[in-house]
Amino acid sequence: MMIDEPPWKDSPLPPFEITRDVQPAHIDELGHVNNVVYLSWVQDVAVAHWNSLTTPAFRANLLWVALRHEIDYKAEAVLGDTIIARTWTGRAVGLRYQRHTQILRQRDGVLLAQALTDYCPINAQSRKPARLTPDVSGYFRKG
Repeated sequence: MMIDEPPWKDSPLPPFEITRDVQPAHIDELGHVNNVVYLSWVQDVAVAHWNSLTTPAFRANLLWVALRHEIDYKAEAVLGDTIIARTWTGRAVGLRYQRHTQILRQRDGVLLAQALTDYCPINAQSRKPARLTPDVSGYFRKG
């Protein structure tokens, strides 16, 4: 029997997770979590992960801009669910840095959505693209 490798096997960092409880405001007219809420969870876990890796002083000088989000919706979350937002870093090509995210239902581990986001680092003062320091660029897989 072959064991599947985790999707983050090539990431230089282990996956990072947060949980969120589905709130009434998250529910749309179809009775499940609205697609926009999934995107907010993608952002929440990315920010929480970045904050766990860096200092406030470092973050005061470097910001991230999302260039592209690709989200695949697999199953629905409903009121009363708790979700796990799991993220890990991917490839770095030039000034584009990938981040992967999975949204899972906590009670049964069902994959609800998965996302791939391309980010670009920018200088907080000039708002122009910025190169990462070697230690921080090491958080991403080259090429």
